[in-house]
Amino acid sequence: MTSCRECDHQVSEQAVACPGCGAPYPAREHWDGYGFEYKSHAAILGLPLLHVSFKYRPNRTPVVAKGVIAVGQFGAGIINISQFGIGVISLSQFTIAGYALAQFALAYSCIAQFGLYLDRGYGQVVVQLADMLGRF
Repeated sequence: MTSCRECDHQVSEQAVACPGCGAPYPAREHWDGYGFEYKSHAAILGLPLLHVSFKYRPNRTPVVAKGVIAVGQFGAGIINISQFGIGVISLSQFTIAGYALAQFALAYSCIAQFGLYLDRGYGQVVVQLADMLGRF
């Protein structure tokens, strides 16, 4: 048994929540959210070489993966693999990218189920941005 970091109530080291105050993982000295996050120590231009984030802060806002290689539910990076992302090269469900492989994309070039592109696009419903603007 140990003390809760918030209210000093006695709790098990494996407790998921404090029975006294409801604090999540009360036996931990510090708690910064739910999920998984990894940042490599190697960095290029101040960005981690690899940032993997499937994490939410204590207030339930997502932690965006930001790095040269970004992997997560939300991501921004040179190479991006995410559900919602921005990148130069992006493999995503929803993305804005230079080159995209996505379900929904806005990109310079893309392979997408639904996409808007500047140069080349392949997919189910893929339209060149110039053609789309010309219709108005």
